[in-house]
Amino acid sequence: MAAYILKRLLLMIPTLFGVLLITFVVTQFVPGGPVEQYMAEARAGTGGGGEGGTFSYRGAQGVDPKRIEQIKALYGFDKPPHERFVQMLGQYARFDLGTSFFQNKDVWTLIREKLPVSISLGLWTFFISYLIAVPLGVAKAVRAGSRFDLLTTLIVLVGYAIHGFVLGVALLVIFGGQLGWFPLRGLTSGNFAQLSVAGKIVDYLWHIALPVTAMVVGSFAVTTMLTKNSFLEEIRKQYVLTARAKGLDERAVLWKHVFRNALMPIIAGFPAAFLGAFFTGSLLIETLFSLDGLGLLSFDSVMRRDYPVVLGTLYLFTLIGLLTKLMSDLMYVWVDPRVKFD
Repeated sequence: MAAYILKRLLLMIPTLFGVLLITFVVTQFVPGGPVEQYMAEARAGTGGGGEGGTFSYRGAQGVDPKRIEQIKALYGFDKPPHERFVQMLGQYARFDLGTSFFQNKDVWTLIREKLPVSISLGLWTFFISYLIAVPLGVAKAVRAGSRFDLLTTLIVLVGYAIHGFVLGVALLVIFGGQLGWFPLRGLTSGNFAQLSVAGKIVDYLWHIALPVTAMVVGSFAVTTMLTKNSFLEEIRKQYVLTARAKGLDERAVLWKHVFRNALMPIIAGFPAAFLGAFFTGSLLIETLFSLDGLGLLSFDSVMRRDYPVVLGTLYLFTLIGLLTKLMSDLMYVWVDPRVKFD
């Protein structure tokens, strides 16, 4: 086991290197970088101000070349690409994700500022989905082929087919606009700080209800069907027939014998799903409900060519993804000791 874990940890290094290298190379060929955006703002007269509040744009002569060199040095583009890549790897080795080009904040600070929204959406979606999907999957397996099974399958598949953004628009128009039952934007009200503890909880749940509903409806279909199929597979095995032949109660057979084996695929994926909930960013849902989370941060960073934020968050999320994947594999051994990695 120790050798397997060490091997997986060592394999993360070339994986991270490859992901960062490919992304870095792509960014070198994407037009409209920070320097080009500065020049465009200077031409428009809306930015690019030099020291003392003077603009570097000189009409038909274009932008002052000295000013362009200063901007390139400021953003680090005065160095060859390979030097910038090596410097970036050195920073990431120290877990220094760099500083945003446009927001004058380091990437760690930006991630911490956006995390509350993403955690709220991710954790509520995760817990509600599992609390619905697992019991529903078990009930469908026990009643396989019944009217209940067919009806719930239809409902689950319809919910899975409806995109979260489309459902969010419908919820926002009906319950937020026409009926006015829920707020249209934000995670909390403007007077949140003045509310009591109970008032803060109610206000928070009031704001998070619609976006979480839009994300949950289509998220538990896979888990529900996986749970059902796993239970059906286990119920048909010989040890279940033997337990029933010994006269064991059906509940005891189902929950003491079948449950652990049937949920092995779901439990093994639990760490990745749980940790991933902390860094879940849904761009469309966040935009629709005016929630400033990681999804909107990633989109804005790509559109503005804020490369430190793009590469820094990519490095962090890739590392978290690799670690959670390792944890998921190790969970197989914890759930089923018969699994051997060699």
